[in-house]
Amino acid sequence: MLRYGDHPDHVIDLRLPATQTGPLVIFVHGGFWRAAYDRAHAGPLAADLAARGYPVACPEYRRVGQSGGGWPGTLDDVAAALAALPDLVRPHADPAGAILVGHSAGGHLALLNAHTPGLAGVVALAPVADLGAAYRAGIGSDAIAALLGGGPHEVPSRFDRADPARRGPLPVPTVIIHGDADDSVPVENSAGYAASVAGDLCRITVLSGVDHFALIDPLSPTWENVVTAVGELR
Repeated sequence: MLRYGDHPDHVIDLRLPATQTGPLVIFVHGGFWRAAYDRAHAGPLAADLAARGYPVACPEYRRVGQSGGGWPGTLDDVAAALAALPDLVRPHADPAGAILVGHSAGGHLALLNAHTPGLAGVVALAPVADLGAAYRAGIGSDAIAALLGGGPHEVPSRFDRADPARRGPLPVPTVIIHGDADDSVPVENSAGYAASVAGDLCRITVLSGVDHFALIDPLSPTWENVVTAVGELR
């Protein structure tokens, strides 16, 4: 375990392959930014990627319902973890050309941090890509209002910082993967973002009949789509 700050959740789980044959994968977990969900559920997918030769770093961050979580602590923590990771990882693995992967709320955080120096690309799995649209749809039992403390008309400057849909085209090659049977984050959220904002470096793959969680289940056939996307960005 690596530490990037003083809070108990300022930690990063690092899984190392027997031999590094792929770039560092940074996986940001989801859970609608809420304290009830942590990085533990990323363990199986991280183990699978490590078995394929990828070092995998899973940062934790303060979440809604914890002291310091929500606005702005959640966003600050992920940015701080990403900034610290190269130096923290270097004694154990080569951090060059890292690939940032995130699922659901973690997909939002991955898209938001696509400008992090040194990234080779981003893979966003069922991301909450457009916070404004997600707020209007009440996604995650009003998870966006809980994260930011209000809606776009109440806290517009927070949406300016936090919403990938307000940040313009992505600066690195990015793959968005979303299932059309997702009842947690509708595929339309990703599709609208990819079509109108993400830019030429982004492509979206919509998987028929796939739900929200199959994308992070290494025992699901869907997982191979994720592995392929990571391999294409290396």
